[in-house]
Amino acid sequence: MTAPIESLGLLGIFLLMVPESACLPIPSEATLLSAGVGVAHGWLSFPLAVCAATAGNLAGSLIAYGLGRHGLAARAPGVASSKRLLERWGSRAVFIARVLPLARSFISLPAGVARIPLGQFTALTIAGCALWCTGLILAGWVGWQAALSDVMPLLGGLTLVGAVALAVRARRVSGA
Repeated sequence: MTAPIESLGLLGIFLLMVPESACLPIPSEATLLSAGVGVAHGWLSFPLAVCAATAGNLAGSLIAYGLGRHGLAARAPGVASSKRLLERWGSRAVFIARVLPLARSFISLPAGVARIPLGQFTALTIAGCALWCTGLILAGWVGWQAALSDVMPLLGGLTLVGAVALAVRARRVSGA
């Protein structure tokens, strides 16, 4: 998976992320971990890799959203579980699903069917995908480092901050 990223750089990341978010079976985990290896090798800038991956996710998600909005993919695999998530959490499910394996690939279809406003869908998609991409690119970078002890406190701190932010957000959403 590193070959397209090594040869095409940020464009390779973008191109590999589009189909995954458009419900095609290209795992984002492999792409993002490989991007992290590219960051570790100095082929890529970390922030630009996150931006390219997030942009690819958004492009693919907009394709799937459009298919759902026009009723062209109601029976696609994964749609039923994503639809239940959307029914339970409303538009917030778009953000929540973006950090859940499998659901993240299919939430755009029922979001389109539900006609979630495009601006809201786009903002929630960018926020959730940026979080997912940041975590996995960072994991790939950390995993490639020879001196894990130098990076692990940063990873632990970022994980803790992300978990606290999600818990606070979930608490606010539930009204508690």
